Amino acid sequence: MILGISGSPRPNRITDHAVKKVLSNYEGETKFISLAGKHIAGCIACLGCTKDNGCVIKDDFPEIAEAMVRADGIVLGVPNYYDMPNALSHSLLERCFCFRHQSVFQLKDKPVVIISTGYSKDEENSQVLKIVEYFTKSNKMNVVSKFLVGAYSQCYTCKYSLPCVDGNVVKNNGFVDEITPEMLPPEFDKQPASVAKCENAGRILQEYLSKK
Repeated sequence: MILGISGSPRPNRITDHAVKKVLSNYEGETKFISLAGKHIAGCIACLGCTKDNGCVIKDDFPEIAEAMVRADGIVLGVPNYYDMPNALSHSLLERCFCFRHQSVFQLKDKPVVIISTGYSKDEENSQVLKIVEYFTKSNKMNVVSKFLVGAYSQCYTCKYSLPCVDGNVVKNNGFVDEITPEMLPPEFDKQPASVAKCENAGRILQEYLSKK
């Protein structure tokens, strides 16, 4: 089973679509989890997990943790907030500390695909990709693909965006009287390069696991 996790707090948006596109190109059992609406606290360093590698905090994480351990591979979709993983995703990554006590490393050798959604197109220097990759390596996972997908700027749905000199509407189009359809950032299915990268990642997972 390949587990896809979208860390976006906004359900059924670009991060969700990107993760689902990877899963749809894997020929086998898949499972999708959205963190939208989930309650996942950060790690509180209580050390309650050191005995049996199970997190003792009672929120929505334990169910997700069980799915992560059961999965043959994982797809992580992580939105870029201030060039960092967003809070929901970061809390999830922190809580994965529970998997690695007494040299058990419950996620060891699992292939992982890392997707970051945001405005940047610089994959080589993406801080979010680097942070999430560091987490996966700390858990002895194998990164088989990592890439960026374009996000939808919230400036285009904010009612104060037209005169805002610091917003993306003015940055991209100058001062305008109204936002017209051709100005809108592309949705996921209108990003051919992003769609292709997701499709390829699904095939990479397929090939990796078939060889294993």
